[in-house]
Amino acid sequence: MTTTDMSMGKIILYEDRNFQGRSYECMSDCADMSSYLSRCQSCRVESGCFMVYDRPNFMGNQVFMRRGEYADPISMMGMSSGIRSCRVIPMHRGQFRMRIYERENFNGQSNELVDDCDNIMERLRMSDCLSCNVMDGHWLLFEQPHFRGRMVYLRPGEYRSLREQGMNLSRIMSMKRILDMC
Repeated sequence: MTTTDMSMGKIILYEDRNFQGRSYECMSDCADMSSYLSRCQSCRVESGCFMVYDRPNFMGNQVFMRRGEYADPISMMGMSSGIRSCRVIPMHRGQFRMRIYERENFNGQSNELVDDCDNIMERLRMSDCLSCNVMDGHWLLFEQPHFRGRMVYLRPGEYRSLREQGMNLSRIMSMKRILDMC
């Protein structure tokens, strides 16, 4: 049995670095911060985990944030325009399952994952991952082996083309489950 809980996240977003300026408390997805703040240059995650994006509507560069203070995430994480949208990552208890495909539209070599994979080329003999079906759990996909480089957050669903999802990664080489340790 798997369960997902959306009520476990709270992030406070600030207009300026070092938690200065106006603030906005958010406990759910926010597709466009401009409704609440003119800009967002720092944040504090009080509970749960969030993905923050440098463009509205959950697009652009993504950064995973867990409980903690981020006085200057913009320069630290390469988000030159600041945080423009955020998405709460629900806590997931239960199994994790994802089928990845080497080509778009669920074509080419495929493998099913139930745990982290630090290098798809070495472990699975796959040169890339261009589509996937997330059956259970929430995952982070990385453009470099060993969970490095830019990342993409995927929740349960079918992803026929990861490149068309606004995921501007050159390739995907590793993936990690988002566990309840947020």
